[in-house]
Amino acid sequence: MTLIDKNLAHAHKSDEALGEIAKVLFRPMGADGVYARTALYEDIVDRMAALISRLREPDTEILRFPPVVSRHIVEKSGYLKSFPNLLGCVCSLHGTEREIRAAADKHEQGGDWTETLKPAELVLAPAACYPVYPLVAARGAVARGGVKFDVACDCFRREPSKHLDRLQSFRMREYVCIGTPEEITDFRTRWVARAQQLADTLGLVQNVAPASDPFFGRTGQMMAISQLQNSLKFELLVPVRSNEEPTACMSFNYHQDHFGEIWDIKTAGGITAHTGCVAFGMDRLAVAMFAQHGTDIAGWPASIRRALMLD
Repeated sequence: MTLIDKNLAHAHKSDEALGEIAKVLFRPMGADGVYARTALYEDIVDRMAALISRLREPDTEILRFPPVVSRHIVEKSGYLKSFPNLLGCVCSLHGTEREIRAAADKHEQGGDWTETLKPAELVLAPAACYPVYPLVAARGAVARGGVKFDVACDCFRREPSKHLDRLQSFRMREYVCIGTPEEITDFRTRWVARAQQLADTLGLVQNVAPASDPFFGRTGQMMAISQLQNSLKFELLVPVRSNEEPTACMSFNYHQDHFGEIWDIKTAGGITAHTGCVAFGMDRLAVAMFAQHGTDIAGWPASIRRALMLD
């Protein structure tokens, strides 16, 4: 039996089987989609991150962002309009010491202290790339050939689920390119092929398919249709819970001039810059690895162990 045959045999994991895997990889924290992670799990995440870093293109600037981002950046970027149901806002108690103490004491009296919370200037980062665009805009025109970034952060999206491949708190790694339409198209084409090779190296059954983002409301449905019609988004799909509903573990996105227009980013030729990114769902990739190969790392195929430097 070939490696692909073995993977296909393991591609469809029942919720019960994934539940057994979860016992090895995670510890519950009292909320769906939020888990403490074991050393075994974190080691594989770190090794996959190192493998992705080895694929980084030359002249790519590395930035690591905190798990929070300015509310202004998210609002101006259009996230609040497109995905308001997924956004998490940082809130805190405000006022004098007496007012804050009175609010905190409500809990001891059986009341709800959260009623007195007020929003801060921060939101939880919904994706890793949002802070890049205002940074680039502040530097002036984008040089010929475009600019590339390697970014990452812990992200949050308010979609509680008991499924291991849909966490509320998760790690996202992205390669971002900013430049002319041709440069972005070339960038995405390169990375679609490179990401499939990466998935094959990891022994993951996969295919790349057109996709759309989960835009909110009726207007969002039209945006999703437009996204599909214009081939703006593709996803690398891996069967984690089922072959019929595979999990998107990577995405390849062409934003056209959306961020360039919003942040007034210009190319060296004076046109509005276009942007694109390839996003790696680090936790989804890790869960997919364990779902397809099991939790006995010593029993993983030699080629995968070499790629992850386990030997």
